[in-house]
Amino acid sequence: MSTSVFVDTSALYAALDADDDHHGRGAAGLARLLDDLERSAVEGVTHSSVVVEITALVQRRLGMTAVRALLDDVLPQLHTVWVDVDLHAQAVTALLAANRRSVSLVDWTSFVVMRRLGLQTAFAFDADFEAQGFDLYAV
Repeated sequence: MSTSVFVDTSALYAALDADDDHHGRGAAGLARLLDDLERSAVEGVTHSSVVVEITALVQRRLGMTAVRALLDDVLPQLHTVWVDVDLHAQAVTALLAANRRSVSLVDWTSFVVMRRLGLQTAFAFDADFEAQGFDLYAV
């Protein structure tokens, strides 16, 4: 693997929802990422809170056919970091220290995971990743 890319809910959802403002870039980015994964050019990384968040969002908004596609075709290709007690505690500490309503616990967990693993690039349409100093996976 030459590099790893963190995969966020915002990008996955944009790729799946044709009505999302970022759908064109999301779908193209996901296609490129899946191609890169297949060629072992990159490793896709996410965490279990993103899995829960994206599954709930897709189930509620897009239905079970989209959930099956997500769970059968996309998520198995990503390395999932499971949120344990220590990771959760670090994310909660960061959330409370930041004292910002607009950045979720799931996002803080993502930032902690990325820093722990030394990841610099996120496939995301969430400006908070850039605000935290991460690069966005270019489409």
